[in-house]
Amino acid sequence: MKASKVLKDTLIIAWIKSYPDFRRNPTMLLLLAMISAIPLFFMMMFSGGGNMIVHGLIGAMVASVAFAGVNSGIQDISWDRYVKIREMIVAMPVHPASYALGIALAPLLVSIPSLILFGGVTAYLGYFTLESLGWTILLLVFVWAATSSMGFMISTYLFKSSPMVLNNLANLLGIGFIFIPPVYFSEAQLGSLSWVSIIVPTSNVAGLMRSYMGLLSLSAETVIIRWVVLILMSAAFIVLTSMKSRWRET
Repeated sequence: MKASKVLKDTLIIAWIKSYPDFRRNPTMLLLLAMISAIPLFFMMMFSGGGNMIVHGLIGAMVASVAFAGVNSGIQDISWDRYVKIREMIVAMPVHPASYALGIALAPLLVSIPSLILFGGVTAYLGYFTLESLGWTILLLVFVWAATSSMGFMISTYLFKSSPMVLNNLANLLGIGFIFIPPVYFSEAQLGSLSWVSIIVPTSNVAGLMRSYMGLLSLSAETVIIRWVVLILMSAAFIVLTSMKSRWRET
């Protein structure tokens, strides 16, 4: 199958999974932004000021993408299987990659307004340069890929579970990956346990973003290690999913 056909099908599926929902309920954009901004409210109320707010803004950007990524990989696929949309798409000449990418891309498109809002405030505060902005965009793409592929892996291996169980699991994982590790706060506050942030995709990306913005001092070797861990983790989830999934038999 030609790459152009795969790309076209990906965009069509992403549109089917995002635009109709947005037309029916445009407040979903506001809801996603509010969920990501909840920790920011408490930071503004109880922090001593300084650069705590920008740490929270970085966390909000990562949360907007990661929460959508986990949910797309688990909730959307389980729901498609439940309402038989997947069977309809399978019956068409659609490549599996188009389906997976389309499902993952749809919530990312919905997250763009939140990213523009939080990124705009960060730029207004003077923490973005052209270089750090470029690295931030790349890192957000990677955390989207990592969390989406993680969601796909879970949905694939738990395909016999009910949509309600998978939906609850998706929400728990989203909260666990966003609010527990150092995503909204600097990993420096963990002291000797700061290495834990490297093995969690969301905190790993947040730490790299802080490093490129000059908020966290990381050596060149540490930056390379973190990038390698992020890339290998994403690749591992994709491989595990492809080994278990059966496109036309499940």
